[in-house]
This record gives sequence, C-alpha cells and structure tokens, in this order.
Amino acid sequence: MLILTRRFIAEGRAWRVLLLSLLLGAFAALALPPFFAVPVLWLSLPGLLLLLELAPTRRRAALIGWAWGWGFQMVGLYWITEAILTEADRLWWAVPIAVPALALAMGAYTILPALAAWASPPGWRRALSFAGAWVGAEMLKAWFFTGFPWNLLGTVWAFDALPLQSAAWISAYGMSLVTVLLALAPLFRWRGVLAAAVTLAAFAGLGAWRLDQPEPPEQPVTVVLVQGNVAQQAKWDPSSRWPIFRRYLELTREGAARAAASAPAGNRIVAVWPETASPFLLAQDPDARRYAAEVLPENGFLLAGTVRADFSDAGQATAVYNSMVAIDRSAALLGSYDKTHLVPFGEYMPLSGLLPLRVVRGGMDFTGGHGPVTLDIPGLPGFSPLICYEVIFPGAVAAAERPAWMLNITNDAWFGTSTGPYQHLAAVRLRTVEEGLPIARAAQTGISAVFDARGRERGALALGETGVLTRNLPGALPPTFFARHGLWVPGLLALVAFLLGYTSRVRRFTTANSPSLSK
Repeated sequence: MLILTRRFIAEGRAWRVLLLSLLLGAFAALALPPFFAVPVLWLSLPGLLLLLELAPTRRRAALIGWAWGWGFQMVGLYWITEAILTEADRLWWAVPIAVPALALAMGAYTILPALAAWASPPGWRRALSFAGAWVGAEMLKAWFFTGFPWNLLGTVWAFDALPLQSAAWISAYGMSLVTVLLALAPLFRWRGVLAAAVTLAAFAGLGAWRLDQPEPPEQPVTVVLVQGNVAQQAKWDPSSRWPIFRRYLELTREGAARAAASAPAGNRIVAVWPETASPFLLAQDPDARRYAAEVLPENGFLLAGTVRADFSDAGQATAVYNSMVAIDRSAALLGSYDKTHLVPFGEYMPLSGLLPLRVVRGGMDFTGGHGPVTLDIPGLPGFSPLICYEVIFPGAVAAAERPAWMLNITNDAWFGTSTGPYQHLAAVRLRTVEEGLPIARAAQTGISAVFDARGRERGALALGETGVLTRNLPGALPPTFFARHGLWVPGLLALVAFLLGYTSRVRRFTTANSPSLSK
C-alpha cells in the first residue's frame, strides 16, 4: 500500500498532490474541539510528511505545506462565516472571501515545518525537526499581524482534564510538540507505536497523579455567571436595549438571591455579565449603574461587560473601549479594565488610512487598553480580567503581580452554534492548567463555565441556554513551572527538537565537503 502511495505521489501531477495535501489538512481539523477525533492525526500528519519526503523541490515542499495548512484552517475557522452573516446586509460580499482568505494567510505558517522536514534527513530526525518547527510556527502565530494563536494542536486533548496536566510544565505549545511526535509514530512501525503507547501511558499517569493532589481551599467568593443568550442581531436593535438590560437585571436578581442563600458565611457574591452585555455605558450612565446595583445583595459586586467612552467638553465621543467595569451595591464605580488585544477588522480597521473599507460598526475604532493586569477591587481577591480572545494567548494571561483567579467575559454570539465557542472554551481550559489558577467565564450565548486550577469543570451553561450558573470560586495553586518560566519552556523544547533533527544534515554536509587530510 505504501509503495502504491509513493508511486501515486511521485507520478501524479502537482495539482493532485496539492489537492491531496489540502484534503489531509481538512481531515486533521476533525481532531479539534468539539469533535476531538484525535486518531485522524495518525493519517493526516504522516501523510503530509510522506508528501514532503517525495517533493522534488523546495518550492513544491512549501506549496504542499501551505495547502495542508489551508485545508486545516478552512475547516477549523469556518465559524467566522457565522459572524459575517450576522450583518449580511452590510458584509454579504465577504461571505465567500473571508474564511478562504484568512485560512490562506494562517495556512502559510505550515510552510515553516514543511521546509524543515524537506531539508532534514529521513527517519526520526525528520520527525523531530518537523515537530520543533511546527511549534515555532505556532508561537509565531501569537506575534505576527497582532497575533491569533487559535486552534493550537495541543487543544485536541481538551476533552478532559486528565490529558491536559502536562501543560502545567510545557504549556499548550509543548503539548503540540508531543502531539505531532505521537501522530508521526506510525511511520516508525512497531517501535514508533510502542514509543507512542509508553508516552501516552506516562502522560496519563502524570495527569492522574496531579489530579489526585490535595485541593487548595475555596476562595471566599461565590460567582454568579449570567448568560443572557442574546442573539447578536438583536444587540444592534435600539428597541431591544431595555428588554436586553431588563433580562440581565432579572437573571442577576435571581442568581444573586440563590447565591446569597447557599454561599458559605462571609462569601462575597460576584455577578458577572459577558462582554458588551450592557446596552448602556455603565461607566458613564449613573442611572443604569443604579438599576444594576439594586439587584445585588448587600455584600455583592457586579463585573459587567460594557462599552466605555471618553467624551470631549462638547459631548462628542473621542475614544471608545471594550471594557469591563466593577460596581458595588451603592452603584459606585470601583474599577475598570479595557480590552488590550483588539480584533482586527472587528474592533479596529488595520491600515485604515490606506484601505477604503470600514467594517467596524459606527465608524469609530475601539482603543486598546494596557494589559494584562491584576485588578484589585476592595473586598475581592485580585483577578486577571480577560475579554474575549485575550484568553487564547499562552503565557500572556496573568500580570507579574500574580492574581488569585482569572475572569473571562466574551460575546461568542457572533459564532452561533458553530464549533467556534467550543474551540474558545478549550483554550480557556488550558490556561487554567498552565497558570494553576481557576477561571470564571461568562459568555453571551454560552458556553459559560467555571474551571478549577487543574482544568476540571465545576459547572457550565450549555451553548444557546438562558440562565445563571452559581458556583463557589475554587482555590489557586502555587505558580506552575510554566507560570514561573513562561514561553522559554516550550521555546527551548521546540528548538532542541529542531536542532536534533536538522543539524545532522548540516554535519553530514560539512563532512562530505571538507578537504581530506590525506590529500
């Protein structure tokens, strides 16, 4: 079978090879949340490596890698079309363009591991250099073009807390390294399969051991996560502002009363509204704050997603922010956080002076804040606020002043009931294990959840559900190895893997071309 496959690749036309690579990449996306069909990687990644091995030129190898990445990203990011369809009247023209174009750009990162594999000696050295370069490319995704490290390959294990525990040492990037090597194991026949089985058993044992460790005591906070389940289209309708606000007030009143009745004595009650949940500018609107404060218990707080604005003396908005504000029972504004990592084309227009486009509704770009930060609200443990996809960046979710917990508010209503919200949630879960910190997450349409510091789910509201989730806040663990040392850990692992595989080619080339001492 392998001989026939090699013959097909060697004798096939270039477009057929590229199409096969694209299909293999699309197939690999089934390993991502919410499907978690991890075994498909045993076909997709070895297939890619075989295509690269038989590529006649460096250019062909680059195109093969790009095609694989294009297929992977198109299936993995198809949910972006859902966001465009929420404003189909304005952006209909982008429906057939946006996902293929973005996937083409994101797929280009696969060129790096493809070229590394093509230039490396066959066997385990090629696998090592490919895996190391793969992680290097994933890390670059967090930096180039404002950064978008979505669907890291390590997230394929986020179906449960057990396989995620190694992230406390090596992060999601390190888990991607291990995942690539495990996926390539069948290329080495029984030895590779045996090595993969031993590795999986070791990681499972490590996970079981870590999950069996004593739990830190709960923090004196009971969170009330309010999931209003407001469709994205309804948010733009001016006539819906009061109904939406009233829904959040009523759900908060219900949840806060339930929490006050069941919470341990002395616990603070913290209601959380998702990203931009309030249709009114809570930071500037004292009446809206007063309405919100009235539904809180005496020892309660509200952490609410809202738009915040700066105004000139003439009353004109000079800057707008995607924010989270904190208020108490007296309606006092206790603090705020402005989203730092803004979404290009969604919250601001890149190269706005050069491109004759405007996709940000209202015609005014959002202004970024200064994060990450540890927000200290009197009476609450310090926490790291993360708005929307700020939570997808490994090693960039907690400030130097270590928080006691993390808070993620998001509006995944943009993505309907697609795979997007599930992929976002997988990233949230990984951050808890990496940092050793619990997280509370409030999402507009779901999935709202609480995870403890080892990534175990303590409760969740399903996608598309309207309701309130009330949970006591789990305790924090001491800083993990990754939390102490950061991205140096996966970066060095990736570099070592790459060098072990690639430099043997350099040594062979140097030896073959050096003058003989006997001449």
